[in-house]
Amino acid sequence: MVWNSKAQKKSIVEEGRERRVAVFAGSFDPFTVGHLDLVKRAAGIFDSLIVLVAQNASKKNFFDAETRKAMVEAAVSEFPNVSVEVHSGLTVDFMKSVGAHYLVRGIRNSADLEAEQAAAWNNKVIYGGNGVETVLLLSAQEHLVVSSTLVRELLKCGANRSATEQKSLISKYVPKNMVSMLLKEYRKVYEAV
Repeated sequence: MVWNSKAQKKSIVEEGRERRVAVFAGSFDPFTVGHLDLVKRAAGIFDSLIVLVAQNASKKNFFDAETRKAMVEAAVSEFPNVSVEVHSGLTVDFMKSVGAHYLVRGIRNSADLEAEQAAAWNNKVIYGGNGVETVLLLSAQEHLVVSSTLVRELLKCGANRSATEQKSLISKYVPKNMVSMLLKEYRKVYEAV
């Protein structure tokens, strides 16, 4: 999606009211049911939610950015006010470029809270003034132990299992409509190693 200032201003101000545009950023390597739950809840709060597949230079991602984007798009396809983008710079720079003033983050535990509090303060400083608010959503209890790391471990441990066994193994942790895509992409990476 290409953004320009005229189109951006037109899309943000609608019927005399500023639209509430939020960004939910992460590496999503891969996207999980916990992420999907946060998207569903945030989509109900904001006029527009952009799921930002971030390319973190300090992380070695298992899946490339375009593959992660495709998987997230499949997972969030039921939400008309949700779009998916890829960005390799600072999240706040992307937010400025699309006129987003809210950053959605998920919290599973006290360690997440501490990290997100520090990030929220830094984002305010980098964005400038009160340009960005971080909205923290508590993870649903059933998703507290779900993580992308866990899914990658299950994929690695299940690599020698049948397709049916693999689907069964990960289907509790990733959105149903991306299970087949995830397994297909994993096999590409696994077979290349």
